[in-house]
Amino acid sequence: MGLIEVRDVSFAYADRPVIDGVSLTVEAGDFLGLVGPNGSGKTTLLELMIGLREPDRGSVSLFGESAHASSERDRIGFVPQNAGNSGGEMPVTVREVVRMGRYPRKLVGRLGDTDRRAVADAMRRVDITDLAERRVGRLSGGQRQRVFIARALAAEADLLALDEPTVGVDAESREAFYTLLGELNDEGITIILIEHDIGVVTTHASEIACLNRELYFHGDPETFVETNALADAYGGTQSVVHHDH
Repeated sequence: MGLIEVRDVSFAYADRPVIDGVSLTVEAGDFLGLVGPNGSGKTTLLELMIGLREPDRGSVSLFGESAHASSERDRIGFVPQNAGNSGGEMPVTVREVVRMGRYPRKLVGRLGDTDRRAVADAMRRVDITDLAERRVGRLSGGQRQRVFIARALAAEADLLALDEPTVGVDAESREAFYTLLGELNDEGITIILIEHDIGVVTTHASEIACLNRELYFHGDPETFVETNALADAYGGTQSVVHHDH
């Protein structure tokens, strides 16, 4: 059994179907890129996969349990859409946000030495140690994204679920962000990524799932770019543009 098993899943908002008969498996250690046009159901599918929604039909298992009733949510680091652009004047520091990743593991009492080491290590791994006492609301979008990733790492997440994490982030910060994701994936963390830049996804992900209500493709990036799945899902002539870095 894979880390996530999606079996014949359908979901609708009232009378508007957004997912129809989707089946796919995410194995431990995969880097899965979810692509498709706006309104294609990508965010809904991601939320179904990590148990934030329950399917109308079919089933989703996560870590061997029903995703919606999973007892292991603390193994997931979720960065929702526009997280990098949120924050405003949040009156919390970077260190305080990263510490939040440890709270699900603390039923009672204060954070101990093990927790503090995990927080420090998470900040070091995403290169934000020097920002520890900065207010989150005063960071750039790219810096905020790293803070949310560090929070997931402090929680010792096995799975990172990221919904368009680089919207509003400059090109240099975006490339550094994807280099970081590649390093985390190499360390064994499973990643599911929604990204509008298909060239970026096919460059960095190990698996591609192309969606527009139904699943048009699931497999490796090399095969994906040779098929008509992209044009079929987008309803027109589409091509993948790779970025040279």
